Amino acid sequence: MNGATETLEASAGSDTVDASDALAALAAISALIGDALLCSSVRTLTDNGLLRVTSAIEDAGRRVDALRVAAAAEIADRSRPELGVGRLSAKKGCRSASELVQRLTLVSGATAHRRIRVGSQLRTNYSLIGQPLPPQFPAVAAGLATGALGLDSADAILSALTPTLHRANLEHVQVAEVELVAAATGDSVDTPVPATADEIRMQASVWKPVLDPDGALPDDERAMQERGLRLGRQQGGTIPVSGRLLPEIGGQLQRLFDAYLSPKTAPVAFRTEEEAREDREQAVLESDDRTFDQQRHDVLAVILDVAARSAEAPTIGGAAPTVLVTVRERDLEKGQGVGWIDGVDAPVSMRAVTQLVCAGGTQNVIFGDTDAVVALGVPDRCFNRAQRRAISARDGGCIIPGCDIPAAWTEIHHVIPHAAGGKTHVNNGVLLCWFHHRTIETSGWLIRMVDGVPQIKAPPWLDPGGGKWRNATKSRTRIADALEQQLDSVE
Repeated sequence: MNGATETLEASAGSDTVDASDALAALAAISALIGDALLCSSVRTLTDNGLLRVTSAIEDAGRRVDALRVAAAAEIADRSRPELGVGRLSAKKGCRSASELVQRLTLVSGATAHRRIRVGSQLRTNYSLIGQPLPPQFPAVAAGLATGALGLDSADAILSALTPTLHRANLEHVQVAEVELVAAATGDSVDTPVPATADEIRMQASVWKPVLDPDGALPDDERAMQERGLRLGRQQGGTIPVSGRLLPEIGGQLQRLFDAYLSPKTAPVAFRTEEEAREDREQAVLESDDRTFDQQRHDVLAVILDVAARSAEAPTIGGAAPTVLVTVRERDLEKGQGVGWIDGVDAPVSMRAVTQLVCAGGTQNVIFGDTDAVVALGVPDRCFNRAQRRAISARDGGCIIPGCDIPAAWTEIHHVIPHAAGGKTHVNNGVLLCWFHHRTIETSGWLIRMVDGVPQIKAPPWLDPGGGKWRNATKSRTRIADALEQQLDSVE
């Protein structure tokens, strides 16, 4: 192992890498891994040993991923179309760099494309006079190259920040990049443990409109043109459905799915067919410049709205399947910025938020300077519907890091137990999924409230250094506030 490592380090330190030396070193490392741990041996590990080994395997995998990305990007660079018949892919009988990578590695086309895309964004390019140019995202490049940052997290950061490069303040984009890398690697003061790739994708989706507030408007206009619903011809007794939904319509549909699929809810009684037909006809007649696909989409929007408002609709989390939209008060007053729909990753434009507020079905939840919710407490033992919506807007889902259970499927936990005098108040309730609620006393996670804001401390097995209290939320609105404060601090 030492010999193989020294060979790679020696190669990395020179401008020209000897392929035979690199191949020999990689072969030695691969063989050593196989000898050190067989797949069948994993079963013999203790619980703690299994966790440590799994983490170590992933550390090694991240370094391999960095090499995969770098190699794929280099193949793509040597296969540029402008090289004509001299491009590497053509010389090897492949139509593109992606096909060549697929043939060499046996991966899928999607995997090959992603490696090329990520690698091309992070590789060092050169000017016309041969001077090296820094990568657009140096923190991501460094994190991926050292194995500290995983490929999934790197891809999530690049996908969100790349569109902002030419419209946002470059210094702000760099701040966002550094903060996201820090969150993914566990170096951020605001995260008790390294964030998963899905959590990074969510945080990155919040950074994007913070960096480029006007970017949501073109997206909204394009979405209005691309919206549509299409019913295909009957095939095998079923009718295929395809199309694109606006985020607010998709959010309504998802909430209805959540309500109807819950084992605790009963079947819904819709309005009569005649009433539904009248609604559909009215929706179609309102405008005659829409395409048929757009008309079908808007008809579905009416049906969803009627169904969600029905008194006989099943409840979810103790409330009717109402779409939860969160938006900052100042953004709503100014008519700019974005809002967030529970269960939908993409932000919605202020235009869509204003329409939803006008149509009803939403509840304003105002946060103070400390992010505390306006008091909605009641003396009842159980949190009422209004309180649940307020807490959901503040927490955004189960507050335990790494848990992706949405707010609608959570329970409300009294931070100070009711038996110990804890009040049934929004400032004493947090969202926990059923499992984390059941195990909160034994899992090692600690929760407290500070000025109406929940804070958590990780258990010792996740944070051996003793852990720190950190604010806990998955609410995109609150995260956007925190990110904007970071940007203000660098100006």
